[in-house]
Amino acid sequence: MVKNFIEELTWRNMIHDVMPGAEEHLLEAMRSAYIGFDPTADSLHIGNLVPIMLLAHYQRCGHKPYALVGGATGMIGDPSGKSNERNLLDETTLRHNQEAIKKQLSRFLDFDSNESNKAVLVNNYDWMKNFSFLEFIRDVGKHLTVNYMMAKDSVKNRISSESTDGMSFTEFTYQLVQGYDFLHLFRAEDCTIQMGGSDQWGNITTGTELIRRIGNGKGFAITCPLITKSDGSKFGKSEGGNIWLDPNRTSPYKFYQYWLNSSDEDATKYIKIFTFYSQNEIETLIQEHQKTPHLRLLQKRLAEEVTTIVHSEEACQSAEKASNILFSKTFKTDIHTLDEATFLDVFEGVPQARLDKSELSEGLDMIAALAAKTHFLNSNGEARRALKENSIAVNKEKVTEEYKISQDDLIKDAYVIINKGKRNTFIINFS
Repeated sequence: MVKNFIEELTWRNMIHDVMPGAEEHLLEAMRSAYIGFDPTADSLHIGNLVPIMLLAHYQRCGHKPYALVGGATGMIGDPSGKSNERNLLDETTLRHNQEAIKKQLSRFLDFDSNESNKAVLVNNYDWMKNFSFLEFIRDVGKHLTVNYMMAKDSVKNRISSESTDGMSFTEFTYQLVQGYDFLHLFRAEDCTIQMGGSDQWGNITTGTELIRRIGNGKGFAITCPLITKSDGSKFGKSEGGNIWLDPNRTSPYKFYQYWLNSSDEDATKYIKIFTFYSQNEIETLIQEHQKTPHLRLLQKRLAEEVTTIVHSEEACQSAEKASNILFSKTFKTDIHTLDEATFLDVFEGVPQARLDKSELSEGLDMIAALAAKTHFLNSNGEARRALKENSIAVNKEKVTEEYKISQDDLIKDAYVIINKGKRNTFIINFS
């Protein structure tokens, strides 16, 4: 029994274009559909989460998802929305990246069950590597005119862009190679649907055209909107670059924080796109959030759900704990429960001074800790005033001028956190 996939995507605001007849085609029986993923890194990032969620919802609606790793197309470079060609990869790197990507996709898709709609991972390099250039232009290229290919927005935009030297023949043929992928999967796997972002419409419809002209069949295209942030900045990026799904590239704490810091407007949009909550559950969450927006219930639930899916419940709990520690009444105890990597993540960007541990042999007086040794405050006089005003804390506990920092204050046997008031934080690293 299949569920209405288009209906599911529509209320989640995940539909941009649907080729006529696609919804009826999906309601008739279990269908196979695919989405392509770029294998130029050994990790996907949250910009890939929308197509991943498309496939996940597709499988949950009773259909069969194919994840295509673009080993061949990754060697070419897709002009859609890009200003430069990609770096080309060797086969060993591609295979390594493919395995890493499958592991990440398996957090969302069922590859291992005995169900008829279990997910399948394919690599277009497997069917393209032995295809000679002469065979390709004879069997595929002759079926599409240059006029047809030039009319695609991805090609027109690239050629007319002022910031580019033009488009290479390699890139120009990209839509033919992607189109052939669709034809190959149509023939080999009875795959009748290709999905992707709205910027892929031109490439996808090239595939449906090849299926019509060469395969004498009918293929369908479904695209989702490109995600934007309400403040105009790019979704999926931070000051440090991409937000990756690999915990070694982006820690679960930073990953959690990215979602937690969403605006109300974005969180309302993201909760529909990036979670599996039902429509009723989401409407209830939004209503609860609107009653007490200062509690950020929507952002917390969003961060919790996505971090759990991508990493694990344990990783999510650790990230949540780290996030709460800064405001904890038992900070001094709780901070010791973090591993050093998470500790450094929590305090990333906080200014630091490095001192030798020998400074602690007789205790480091507060004036030296604030000014003379670290220069966090401009002068000894400013340090004295701050201490008299009771605005200085060591590891979140208020101290006076008489206090001396000792070995007992060290967090992870190296760090001491100093606060001046609520907003000014710095760290002394005794290494």
